[in-house]
Amino acid sequence: MQMIRTRYVVMLVLLSVMAPLIPLGVVHAENVTQTREWKWTPGGAEQGKWLLGFRAGFAPLTQELKTRFSTEVGSLVNVQGLYGVNKWLSAGLTLEWERHSVNQERPSVDLGHMDTVSLLPTVELRPGRLGPIAPYASMGFGVNVNSFGESDAIRGRTISPSNNFAWRLAWGADYFLNSALALNAEMAYKRNDGHVTIDGVRSDDWNASSFGFLFGVRAFF
Repeated sequence: MQMIRTRYVVMLVLLSVMAPLIPLGVVHAENVTQTREWKWTPGGAEQGKWLLGFRAGFAPLTQELKTRFSTEVGSLVNVQGLYGVNKWLSAGLTLEWERHSVNQERPSVDLGHMDTVSLLPTVELRPGRLGPIAPYASMGFGVNVNSFGESDAIRGRTISPSNNFAWRLAWGADYFLNSALALNAEMAYKRNDGHVTIDGVRSDDWNASSFGFLFGVRAFF
């Protein structure tokens, strides 16, 4: 009988201790649930913060580079520095490097490779955030600096593509790991349409415009 009473006393003590904790547990569970909900929040830019992005990927041309010339999918590296003007817009600079190998089709000859360095003042629009995901669209205008490295097969000949006006339109999304770091994926179109001088003869049949596919990280500070 004494043992039964002791058990009742212990149970009452435990209930009196745990009772105040039950509401706290419910509140905590509700907070976790709310944190996991993906709600749309208007305005996705980090106002007053700098964005530094580093991405790499690949870039196929949108068309034939030149009649009877073929190219392979090129390498692409992109660095960005943007500043959050407000919760909708960020502005800054984009620096991009792109390389394509170039071949003559008939007869088949490895001509070398073309390098493009693009410098573009850029504006990025961020309409909002869906949980950790922040979609965006960006546009940049600037210059393409093109150069050509001839292969040993055509040593003694010269191929000189022109520098030209650059226009870049991109769309992508950041996936925020935390408030300072995000994974990034982006697709972009870049205009690179000019002329080429081959052995002193100019040809306007030269268009290296491309689609770029980039993957990397972005830091906010």
